[in-house]
Amino acid sequence: MMYPFMAFNDDTEVTHSEMLADGTVKVYIETPTDDGKFKNATCWLPMFKWEVNGYSYLEMLFLRQLVFNHESLILECSQDGGIDGEF
Repeated sequence: MMYPFMAFNDDTEVTHSEMLADGTVKVYIETPTDDGKFKNATCWLPMFKWEVNGYSYLEMLFLRQLVFNHESLILECSQDGGIDGEF
């Protein structure tokens, strides 16, 4: 199951999975493009292993920093049913 985490004015959405049995969490980021398609990136925490499709180098600098800065909150939420779950 994926939980909403953050959304931006350009319709970029950041979601995360529940924590898996091996302690990993999938963070998925998606942004619609002008041609009706999507660019996306997946980050596996806590290893910070990235799979990127369509984002520029500068966009990825921002997204990597965003995930890095929120890692502890994402990991906590992944164990508590998302951002709307109880802490």
